[in-house]
Order: sequence, then structure tokens, then C-alpha cells
Amino acid sequence: MTLQTSVPFPRGPVQQQVAFDRRELSVILSVYGRMVAAGEWRDYGISCLSDRAIFSIFRRTAENPLYRIEKHPKLRSKQGMFSVVGMDGQILKRGHDLKTVLRVLERKLIRAVE
Repeated sequence: MTLQTSVPFPRGPVQQQVAFDRRELSVILSVYGRMVAAGEWRDYGISCLSDRAIFSIFRRTAENPLYRIEKHPKLRSKQGMFSVVGMDGQILKRGHDLKTVLRVLERKLIRAVE
């Protein structure tokens, strides 16, 4: 009878991912829902990377994102960890509070009625 010794599985450093928590997703999805109801947006995607979390907003599925809502925890003590980035890569708003950062998107919903 032969005895087999088990070889431990090599463990590397566990990489942590940055993600939106439930409260943050609730705030983002409430703005997203209003814009979908207005017919402005149609699709979204969420990316959880090692240094940031990204909520991408699309007008149509096959396009580049119109806006990206990004969470950078490393910028928490500096400019603020939340930012809204436009299609061209320009940062439209940055801050510590997600609700105030997302106000830049709600302004797009307000239009003059003729």
C-alpha cells in the first residue's frame, strides 16, 4: 500500500477588489432609474478592480460609456473618493459625498419645457 502525500496548493497574496457597497449602489441606481425612465440611458456595467470600482453608463449597449462613476478609496483623504467622468475622460465632478457628486448627472435631466 502506497501513501500519497498531499501537496499544498500554492497560495499567493489575495488581491482585494474595490466594490460599491449597498448604500452607494442604491444612490447610483436611483439616479440611473430616473434617467432610464426619461429615455436617456439604457444600459450599465459594473467593474470591480484592485484599485477602483467603476459604474459605467451607456446610451446603447454597443457604445462607449457616456459616464463613469468611479470610486477610488486611495483618494479618500485628498480630493474625495467619488468622481463622475465624461465620455472624453474629463472629470465632471469629484468629492467625498456620492449624492453631491451625482448631482452633475441630474442636471442633464432638467430641461426647459416649451
